[in-house]
Amino acid sequence: MVRIVPVRWACALIPLAAGVWFAGCSPKVESGHAGSSGATNPVVLVSAELRPMERTLGVLGSLNAFDQATVGIKTTGRLKVMTVDVGSVVKAGDTLAQIETRDYELRLQQAAGLLGQARARVGLPIEGTDDRVDADNINIVRETHALLDQAKKNLDRIRSLQDQGISSEAEFEKANADYQVSLNRYEATLQDVRERQAMLAQRRAEFDIARQQLNDASVRAPFDGVVQQRLAHVGEFVAAGSPVLRLVRVDPLRLRLEIPERRAAGVQIGQTVRVSLEGDSRTYTGTIRRISPALDERTRMLVVEAELENPGHLRPGAFAKAEIVTASAAPTLAVPAESLVTFAGSEKVLLVSSNKVVERPITTGRKVEGWIEVGSGLKAGDAVIRNPSGLRPGDPVVPAAAVTTEAHPAPGKNS
Repeated sequence: MVRIVPVRWACALIPLAAGVWFAGCSPKVESGHAGSSGATNPVVLVSAELRPMERTLGVLGSLNAFDQATVGIKTTGRLKVMTVDVGSVVKAGDTLAQIETRDYELRLQQAAGLLGQARARVGLPIEGTDDRVDADNINIVRETHALLDQAKKNLDRIRSLQDQGISSEAEFEKANADYQVSLNRYEATLQDVRERQAMLAQRRAEFDIARQQLNDASVRAPFDGVVQQRLAHVGEFVAAGSPVLRLVRVDPLRLRLEIPERRAAGVQIGQTVRVSLEGDSRTYTGTIRRISPALDERTRMLVVEAELENPGHLRPGAFAKAEIVTASAAPTLAVPAESLVTFAGSEKVLLVSSNKVVERPITTGRKVEGWIEVGSGLKAGDAVIRNPSGLRPGDPVVPAAAVTTEAHPAPGKNS
């Protein structure tokens, strides 16, 4: 059923409906835009400028002990003493463990007796460390040498008499035979003395070996370090070469870094390395000491080692983030960090053109003391908006220095 509206009512409703329709379709004007009230946003501008910045290379690595060794026993015996345990700090030469020494003491005494006997046979005192012998000063050598001289003189005298026709041929042959006997006896004596000297050298070596074995009954630290692991216990019978302790040297530490091939060209010995560790807010400084002569064929990485002083709490095996300073401070184009706008992985800054906001994409690099390096997109002197929060491209703005106090309240000062 169709309802008929009176003409006088329809005429009254038409203007009202039209007004409502026009009101719903008219565009809204935001209060912050010039289209409604002409208000502008005051902004602070700062110029992109050249600032001194170091060129660095960020890499990952790990801390390693400077030296590490599995310390073993050089002789065989029952472990008698263990003077250290896990975590003990030791100095080079400190005694770490010792086996029973009685057997080695007896061997040393036996070697000392044989050495004294050998020294006496060559005319030296039983005790002493100097085994040098002058063979001509040994009694038996002097005696045979004197007999040889006498036989030679007698032979020369008989030969002279024979030349004069006074001595007979028989006397000459007897004198010559006596001389040959004396010569052979002298040479035999010298040979005997040489054998005695050789025996003395052997006895000296046996004595030194026995003394070294007694000394090797103690395990000593090869370098300053810390005991990492204990591998034997008191009372155990250990064979020669058996491991007893694992020792590490933790000061300084080795910082081992792996650098990709494409980024390794600027790395050199002597460069400074700044290191940060997980869970530690402090930064540690080291120096590159060693660079591998070749890349790893499997990973194409260059292995670099730096030395890092250990203040006492750093441990080998820790993961490290390192920053290698490949170039000293040089003028670099930069803007304040608070001027950077990041959205969806893109980086940009906001500038002012004809009193309106304009965005400019840029590429960035290092961040030093609140300033960010600009790789492209800006040039020195370009003015960017500091703290551009809430601004969009096209927004009307005016530099803070041009905003009057009467027209707009003074904004908070940014630095």
